[in-house]
Amino acid sequence: MEESERDKEEEEEEIWSWGAGTDGQLGTTKLEDEQLPQLLLDLPSSFFSVGPISLLACGDGKVVTWGRGTSGQLGHGDMVSIFKPKHAKSLESLVITHVSAGWSHFSFVSGTGCLFTCRDGSFGQLGHGDCNSHCSPLKVSYFDSKHVDQIACGMSYSLVLMKVGSTVGRRKGRRR
Repeated sequence: MEESERDKEEEEEEIWSWGAGTDGQLGTTKLEDEQLPQLLLDLPSSFFSVGPISLLACGDGKVVTWGRGTSGQLGHGDMVSIFKPKHAKSLESLVITHVSAGWSHFSFVSGTGCLFTCRDGSFGQLGHGDCNSHCSPLKVSYFDSKHVDQIACGMSYSLVLMKVGSTVGRRKGRRR
């Protein structure tokens, strides 16, 4: 193994947050803004997605969420805000390889290519064929025979990248 590869493997990563924190989205355990960067402790080594209200971190295949949870957007099966990073127990049996946070929904991709979504489904952005919301991640059965590689969540829509490279998007519906 080359020396630079060994050095890279031994490097530790840190996650820092700052800015608006009134909904606990900074993960500092305080409900206040931070003008200076704050080190977040006990988080997985990889940081994949930041939502406008809540955050997701994913490392070693496990998911951590925190922030405003009043609509079930944290994926813990309840509607409670959490101001300190917490493991999403509903996903513990899975190895999560990709996550995305939209304005009002979260998506998770497993190592086997399965897609799970939760929170606000008002425009069908969860991909379950309806406009229902879910407090816990629910598998998107539409992709059962396909391999999802990545997911991107927008304000009220989702976009999937398939392992074979084809893309399927769900457009935002009109308000009634």
